[in-house]
Amino acid sequence: MPVYKETIATRWADNDIYGHVNNVAYYSFFDTVINRYLIANGLDIHQGQVVGFMVASECRYLAPVAYPDNVHIELRVTKLGNSSVTYALQLFNHEQELAAEASMTHVFVDRRTNKSTPIPQQLREALAKLRTTNE
Repeated sequence: MPVYKETIATRWADNDIYGHVNNVAYYSFFDTVINRYLIANGLDIHQGQVVGFMVASECRYLAPVAYPDNVHIELRVTKLGNSSVTYALQLFNHEQELAAEASMTHVFVDRRTNKSTPIPQQLREALAKLRTTNE
């Protein structure tokens, strides 16, 4: 199954008063992995005409993570539309136990108008490599 993998070190500031990584940090990890993949595959976040807006997200938390763990994140694409893409992400703790699952959707827009626009071809091809199903 096609997948993009990254490892991210948790930070002291990610822990909350309960001694584990707070739920908002998971979204930061997911967003980081998605954007690293997009940037590596041609998305110019500073000067490009096309940018991605996150329009939907959800996460299920299955096991705790705590500093100083490294988390391992797997990224896949479950839906690739004309101007949108839906990602499936899995986050594993240092014991390789599934700690969280997420779904996030980007809509690509023209930077000047904020109107949806087709995903640029180079990016579309990169995202298609991570697609888990045939559409």
